[in-house]
Amino acid sequence: MRVLVVGSGGREHALVWSLSRSESLGELHAAPGNPGIAKLAHCHPVRADDHVALVSLARELRIDLVVVGPEAPLVAGLADELRHRGIAVFGPSAAAARIEGSKSFAKEVMEAAGVPTARALPVARPPCVVKIDGLAAGKGVWVCRTQEELDAALPAAEALGRPFGVEELLEGPELSVFAVAAGEAAVAFPPARDYKRIGDGDEGPNTGGMGSFSPLPDVPDDAAEQIVELVHLPVLHELARRGTPFQGLLYAGLMQTDAGLRVIEFNCRFGDPETQALLPRLEGDLVPLLAGDLSQAPQLSDRAAVTIVLAGDGYPERSDRGTPIEGVEDAEATGALVLHAGTALHGGKLVTNGGRILNVVGLGTTVEEARTAAYDAAGRIDFAGMQFRSDIASG
Repeated sequence: MRVLVVGSGGREHALVWSLSRSESLGELHAAPGNPGIAKLAHCHPVRADDHVALVSLARELRIDLVVVGPEAPLVAGLADELRHRGIAVFGPSAAAARIEGSKSFAKEVMEAAGVPTARALPVARPPCVVKIDGLAAGKGVWVCRTQEELDAALPAAEALGRPFGVEELLEGPELSVFAVAAGEAAVAFPPARDYKRIGDGDEGPNTGGMGSFSPLPDVPDDAAEQIVELVHLPVLHELARRGTPFQGLLYAGLMQTDAGLRVIEFNCRFGDPETQALLPRLEGDLVPLLAGDLSQAPQLSDRAAVTIVLAGDGYPERSDRGTPIEGVEDAEATGALVLHAGTALHGGKLVTNGGRILNVVGLGTTVEEARTAAYDAAGRIDFAGMQFRSDIASG
């Protein structure tokens, strides 16, 4: 099977790494990819938002399956254009991708499906959460426990020039559950947990994610099936009822509150960086699953994985480009998996090219062992201004 992965980040590198291990794979391509992906797949200089060029590339390469990594192309209708040309794609239609592209649409669907979620608030008063009603790369959320935080959040949201809403603040541990969906059927990956704030102890602004791990100490792997029954399947039924069946990865961001499980958000693609902690645990073949064979749920090993995100200087406020990176080979020599998220080659030298630069994945028989392996490997990498959290998977 010829597969094309669309995207250039750490999630896409994890997908390419996992797909490259498949016995059913013939050729593996990526667009645009990155220096890490280029070691495993043929990379093509086509942007993820250039739908015309991507369709042309897929036809030229006689691609059997396109796997779309980022959310923006899906919300903009890339999967529709590919399917219209007779090209199989892992990813939902633009209509179904509104489950991530519009917070208000997601709330409407959850209400109709009877899925528990945070209440929308008619008046902004702390404690509350301010959310942009659209894509914001994981950064359009402000948690406001005080009036001072709310006073800062409202103008920040208004400055983006897009609609936003206010909802109740839920409290409790978070988790993510991915389900590969085909219409009204779905199979689940085990739960994972990510860390959204830039600083230790969940301090500072939101980011696209600073680390992740799986399995969880408080939610066993086999709980995912029950969560999918409670959360994902009602939403899939409701989307199908509306004539917009979902094909692809339905990702639920959840919180365990005192009142029970609540949905924080839905996304229409693999999560970043949770994917980087889940796929290294996968024992089965990823290709048939993404091609629509839901006869078996993903088979994951008992081993643990911990992902540390190495970010550039100034992230999340700005990106870092052109700073030399050292030590990746030393990190890989420890047995860790180093996934490229925002890198480039300049004159044959690896340099920074984004906000989140590298993802370092440690594996072990326990989460603590995997955590030690991840931080040991991360400590061997260096670039000016490098920052990372020191408390990923610490409790």
